[in-house]
Amino acid sequence: MTATETVATTVSDATVVIDNASLTYTVRSATKETGPRSLIQRIRGVAGVSQQYVDALKPLSLVVRTGEAVGVIGTNGSGKSTLMKLLTGHLPPTQGTIYATSTPVMLGVNAALVKQISGYDNITLGCLAMGMTRQQVEEKRESVIELSGLEDRALRLPMKAYSSGMASRLQFAIATSMDPEILIIDEALNTGDAQFRDRTAARIDELRSQAGSVFLVSHSLPTIREMTNRCIWVQQGELVMDGDPAEVTKAYHGYTKRMAQKKYEEGAKYLDGIRQDYVPQAVVWS
Repeated sequence: MTATETVATTVSDATVVIDNASLTYTVRSATKETGPRSLIQRIRGVAGVSQQYVDALKPLSLVVRTGEAVGVIGTNGSGKSTLMKLLTGHLPPTQGTIYATSTPVMLGVNAALVKQISGYDNITLGCLAMGMTRQQVEEKRESVIELSGLEDRALRLPMKAYSSGMASRLQFAIATSMDPEILIIDEALNTGDAQFRDRTAARIDELRSQAGSVFLVSHSLPTIREMTNRCIWVQQGELVMDGDPAEVTKAYHGYTKRMAQKKYEEGAKYLDGIRQDYVPQAVVWS
């Protein structure tokens, strides 16, 4: 098949369907100066300003099914976070549509934590913010503490005293306390010790076994290979590869290695070759 052909995929057992969705930003930029103009005039947009359009995410179609853990990789500025914001509804697509069987929970967003209060109080606050009753919070408290791996002494401290790793562990434990059907984890698992990563992997497997889906955004390729059963590579706002985590991360490593060695032309050709080999999906409603 050529790159212009598509693979049809049905949505009968899907938790998330992205149907030809894209996002274009409208930004103001300074035009080339043709005469004297004050800084205040340029700030106010009196003159010397034009509108430009930036394709943060190009038209993309994707079907994620129950039980899938999808790794999301790509270099900084590639469109990963934009895609996650579309999934959670924080940004509307410029065109296309996104469907989900329930509201996706993004780690660290739905758990609205406050740095000035203790870890114990944040467990209460975060769980209440996700819709639990006081009784449900107390029923979940021990499992949240166990998953976080934080000791009593740490949980009594205000969160502003936590390291980024400690905060991420508590956020993950709170965000997954409600067994969300669709969970999005954005760069939160790159911190923490081996025991925490093991507990996290077990929790992700548990969520998948309960007919849920997980999106894991990470720069850690070993984490993607260990914790996901599918991987998508987003680059320059475009989905360039979707498949087995080992294959996708290997191809991605080949690209980033060339770019790190400043072999930019070789890297661009390598990326073009992957784009040509990738056969995009076409959503078929049934």
